[in-house]
Amino acid sequence: MTGGAVYLDNAATTRPVAEAVEAVRRAMEEGYGNPSSRHRLGLEAASVVDSARERVAAAVGARAGDIVFTGGGSEANNLALKGAAWAYARAGRHVVVSAVEHPSVLEAARWLEDGIGLEVSLVPVERDGRVRADAVLGAVREDTLLVSLMHVNNEVGAVQPVAEVGLGLAARRPASGRRKGLPLFHVDAVQSLGRLTVDVEAWKADLVSVSAHKAHGPKGVGALYVRPGVRLVPLVHGGGHEAGRRGGTENVPGIAGFGAALAALAAAGTEEAAERMTGLRRLLIRLVRERWPAVVVNGPEDPGAAAPHIVSLSFPGVPGEVLQHHLEESSVYVSTGSACSSHHRGRPSHVLEAMGCPPEVAGSAIRISLSRFTTAEEIEHAARAIVEAVGRLTGGGGGER
Repeated sequence: MTGGAVYLDNAATTRPVAEAVEAVRRAMEEGYGNPSSRHRLGLEAASVVDSARERVAAAVGARAGDIVFTGGGSEANNLALKGAAWAYARAGRHVVVSAVEHPSVLEAARWLEDGIGLEVSLVPVERDGRVRADAVLGAVREDTLLVSLMHVNNEVGAVQPVAEVGLGLAARRPASGRRKGLPLFHVDAVQSLGRLTVDVEAWKADLVSVSAHKAHGPKGVGALYVRPGVRLVPLVHGGGHEAGRRGGTENVPGIAGFGAALAALAAAGTEEAAERMTGLRRLLIRLVRERWPAVVVNGPEDPGAAAPHIVSLSFPGVPGEVLQHHLEESSVYVSTGSACSSHHRGRPSHVLEAMGCPPEVAGSAIRISLSRFTTAEEIEHAARAIVEAVGRLTGGGGGER
């Protein structure tokens, strides 16, 4: 525990590793040149950007030239959807997304529908928050230009069958003609980076979004993998930065921190960290369930279907926001759902609604999200605090079924 605080809101953001903080400091204090300038300071800044681009590429199984730096995961998602829709407008008028995507994907898809007249199909999910690959592929039409699917759901941790969908799409793409290479496949891997393997080739993905601050890097920087040959119209036009795909001077300090964070995580081992987080996730569920049997686990419990770092728990009869604030009094920090949706307070989670959760379950949900630095001691402390808070709010009773 850091200063007595138990931070379990890592799906919202993570604490930057020391290497990332130092890289940001150096870039701001020493390497402050513009990477487009052709003098020594500019060339040094460009070298920092190039090095970070190599590290991001290695983290997703790509080549450095396929990485476009953005202002974050949401921008990367918007660039993928809108940029592809504009670039391929004459080849298709239909987009497929799942019903549980991140708001940056759902709102971008809604804009494509309302703003430029594309049709959008929302694919439903199962009770555990997972979508069936055959349901996604079954929604594809002859005029579909893009399929977008997240790898890990940010609210309940459901892992989606992106490799199966990618293989299915690759098998039906025409090799020539106006629709060559369509539909494109976009994967939102923001919650995956640093926690699970991200492999653009295994997924047969054309576009993959990632974010630094979800992987112990700084806020305000993300990246989009773009498969060679895929066309995008930029959201921001400018001086030809990022191979003409995003105008504006690169955020060198943020990019430096991104690269340093990924290097540190890779050195420590991603698979090992995932295994440890999976064990802690299982421990948390067991401890809470032993002490409060009426708890509802939203989303999959099987490690093969669930991300190692996210668990959503509901305590019917206890509003999630009230429980969140009670836990904060015990220095345990969790959330009630997506931080990116917190501006729409009072609305039920679109993810839990899509999963068919009753209102009393959806309204009482809290999201607990671990990091590779979370300890068993913190999990035990959090489990006790959760059960004690629920007991106080319900008048005790132990939550027997």
